Amino acid sequence: MQPKQTTRREFIKKSAALTTASTAVPYFAWTEKAFANQAKNDRPRIGCVGVGSMGSGDARGHSGFGDIVAVCDVDTRHAERAKKDGRIGKGKADAYGDYRKVLERDDIDVVSVVTPDHWHVKIAIEALEAGKHVFCQKPLTLTLEENQLIRRACQKHKDKIFFVGTQQRSDRNKFLRAVNMVQKGLLGDIKKITVGINGSPTGGPFATATPPKELNWDMWQGQVQPVDYREKRCHYQFRWWYEYSGGKFTDWGAHHVDIAQWAIQQNGDGQGPLEIDGRGCKHPVKMKDGHTQEDDKYNTSHDFSVKCKFPGGIIMDVTSHGPNGVTFEGTKGRMFVNRGKITGKPIEEKWDKDLYTAEDVQRLYKGKPHEGHKNNFYRCIRDGGLPVSDAFSHVQAMSTCHLSAIAARLDRVIKWDPKAEKILGDDQAASFVARDRRKGFEILSV
Repeated sequence: MQPKQTTRREFIKKSAALTTASTAVPYFAWTEKAFANQAKNDRPRIGCVGVGSMGSGDARGHSGFGDIVAVCDVDTRHAERAKKDGRIGKGKADAYGDYRKVLERDDIDVVSVVTPDHWHVKIAIEALEAGKHVFCQKPLTLTLEENQLIRRACQKHKDKIFFVGTQQRSDRNKFLRAVNMVQKGLLGDIKKITVGINGSPTGGPFATATPPKELNWDMWQGQVQPVDYREKRCHYQFRWWYEYSGGKFTDWGAHHVDIAQWAIQQNGDGQGPLEIDGRGCKHPVKMKDGHTQEDDKYNTSHDFSVKCKFPGGIIMDVTSHGPNGVTFEGTKGRMFVNRGKITGKPIEEKWDKDLYTAEDVQRLYKGKPHEGHKNNFYRCIRDGGLPVSDAFSHVQAMSTCHLSAIAARLDRVIKWDPKAEKILGDDQAASFVARDRRKGFEILSV
């Protein structure tokens, strides 16, 4: 059954009316093809902020569900390439160097945010305030304070869908199956979870250079205090600098910690770890009081094993050692899952036979039928309800990621009150809850 064609005006009106709904909806073929068959002016209009390699990939995915009318990047090479791309701008989209130009447009319904991590929350909140639905890549936040800021913004704008790009939540055959097995108690009581996220690369010293003429380096830095341009601080390599990222704690932790906490049902309001032990973690630069002392090298942790204690005595080891993926160990069995495989005796012996059904998947999908990641986003815009990758559960996982990074940087044990969202008895650790922002680049408070 194909969905009824909906005009853009009807699409917007219905999405505003139904976004707060939480009841299950009947299945229909919510596909790119169905959207493609809509009349030219009947599809949602999309603005893409950040169109480098990953941003362009996401943009091509969005193009199946709506019309991309604006692309934006502080590197004009990226913006012009996306504008000319036959799956993105098709030569017709407007290209900008300032994301605010995208948000100002009343004809844009959806904004995709695929920028360096330190820009995510600022742009996402301003997009919500501008009345847009938001797709934002992970990690959504870089500090515990940002968790609170984005949560408040999403609560204020309940009529808008906010979707986080944690695509593992849509993997039916591996990650969803693993979550279902844990939640149904097939592994018994979970005692330990090993979250393998690899260590950050090391490198440097890197020489300063003149920024490429196509790159607005000042705008790229945003809220972070400005420094001289180094090629390895920018674009993909920003991930390995605490100034713009959390290293592997946020890069891969945003994926695997999320799956782990979802499985043990520790991703709701007031849930999370109680103690985080970051002793013995190593950094490729000199550190003092948790701050890097060298500015010409990658500085995020490359060797770590952070033990996070959850209620019920569950220990989650967030580690750079061992394979990339999530290992669950319970009183009845052990299971490993990553993007390539799901293994262990419970899988080999099919402990979940007849216990992993379409209804189970729909439950994990918050009442929606299982489908592609972006399919779920646009279905929720049309029909309401929380998406499978919602901001509220995501920030709970990010709390663990941020606390792990803080404990690793300070080489100590941190006590955390997940209900009050406060670090207990450690003023120095608490100083990392938020970060200073450069004047003119403050995050909007809602």
